[in-house]
Amino acid sequence: MSTLTLGIVVIIYMFLIALLGYLGYKRTKSASDYLLGGQKTNPIIMALSYGATFISASAIVGFGGFSAKFGMGIQWLCVLNILMGVIVAFIFFGRRTRKLGAQYGARTFSQLLGLHYKSRTIQIFIATVIFIGMPLYAAVVMKGGAVFIEQMFHVNLDFALLIFTLVVAAYVITGGLKGVMYTDALQATIMFLCMAFLLFWFYKIIGKNFTEANRELTDMAYLVPENLKALGHQGWTAMPKTGSPQWYMLVTSLILGVGIGCLAQPQLVVRFMTVESTKQLNRGVLIGTVFIFFVVGSIYHVGPLSNLYFVENYGKVASEMTPDMDKIIPLFIDIAMPDWFGAIFMLCILSASMSTLSAQFHTMGGAFGADIFPKLGRSKNPNSTIGVRFGVLCAILISYTICYVLSTSIIARGTALFMGVCAATFLPAYFCALYWKRATRQGALASLFVGAFASLFAMIFLHKAEAAPIGICKALFTKDVLIDVYPWYVIDPIVFALPLSILTIIVVSLLTKPQK
Repeated sequence: MSTLTLGIVVIIYMFLIALLGYLGYKRTKSASDYLLGGQKTNPIIMALSYGATFISASAIVGFGGFSAKFGMGIQWLCVLNILMGVIVAFIFFGRRTRKLGAQYGARTFSQLLGLHYKSRTIQIFIATVIFIGMPLYAAVVMKGGAVFIEQMFHVNLDFALLIFTLVVAAYVITGGLKGVMYTDALQATIMFLCMAFLLFWFYKIIGKNFTEANRELTDMAYLVPENLKALGHQGWTAMPKTGSPQWYMLVTSLILGVGIGCLAQPQLVVRFMTVESTKQLNRGVLIGTVFIFFVVGSIYHVGPLSNLYFVENYGKVASEMTPDMDKIIPLFIDIAMPDWFGAIFMLCILSASMSTLSAQFHTMGGAFGADIFPKLGRSKNPNSTIGVRFGVLCAILISYTICYVLSTSIIARGTALFMGVCAATFLPAYFCALYWKRATRQGALASLFVGAFASLFAMIFLHKAEAAPIGICKALFTKDVLIDVYPWYVIDPIVFALPLSILTIIVVSLLTKPQK
């Protein structure tokens, strides 16, 4: 594709994003509009926004690269994403969340739980965890988009990251949630169409049908590199060896961390509070299910099968083509797909990144300006959104800075890490707010503290993937982890932290007086 044509495609895309952001700005008249879109969002837009927020560049670049390196076991995450992230989330969490939000007049996830448990401390604690922890997830998503642009178009990574960040900042800061959700709907459509073409074109260039391709991939198990075999890799169509390091990473970190953690993602929970009725949530279930199945399922399928293409054309498997698994999918798109598709797929990655980032920045801004400092900028105008917009700006700057210190092959693990922390910290208190009236303020607060502390402790002292780079355990005890007996140091923090958090809210609630 010529530079001129590429420029035209990008300009048209940016114009549409700017237009939708402007429409969001024009229709934002109050703090409620900025934080919840006026609570009259069309169910189709809500469902597309939910799906686009859920599926980021992490899923396409990071998890797609993971599937190319380690195989189709990651498809179980797709199943859990649909079951937990859409069906359970919409039907069992979404309906009650919308009603509870409307009952309390809550505008953020932190407010929802804070008002339910009648605790300003709970509201501030949740908002603080969001504002401090979410920049890591945002930085991971930013890196996913920047890596793709760098790999595909051979531009300077710093320049690509800067422009990308400025565009997202422009429509989130100005348009609020309406601008975010309008752009999300457009970006979800682009993502869906790109994945459909990717799947179609892959089978065209490989020259095999579904059954033949999968059979040949199964027969290629002998080509698994020795270093991956040592981790438990048994082939690209097989689950890793049970109890191996790769198995623990796949099952405890990625499948459980993301599959369960998606239920307690503040930026997703807020989407349920933007519609006017339960019927509108019901309409979004099918749209969300189809979107997640097709977009995530396609990349998790093409990723492992890309090994067929690499072996037939270059004599190497995917992990041998590039040592950084975050670059496998961009490399495959660059060398296997038509030139013009590279530009279109760039829009897909931009859409995936921007939709998730915009939701994250909006959520962090709400945590800062609506929860932690609710009076900031409102001394003269109670409907002012200056505090929230300032929070968005701070969140963007923090995330942008973190992006520069991230290591290679971090996208999938970083995403799973944050979602796991959210599950351990927020999910028990959130679930009990919806379903267990006996849960008390003291129980919820204790659960939040235990979930957050246990997650942090496990990352610093128990889980080697984080503990070794952080180095605190090494400095204090002269070893990377406190328990260096296998498999304890490869088990994800969620396995320790979530049960402790659940047990805490039950025990403390039963030992304290019920709320009135």
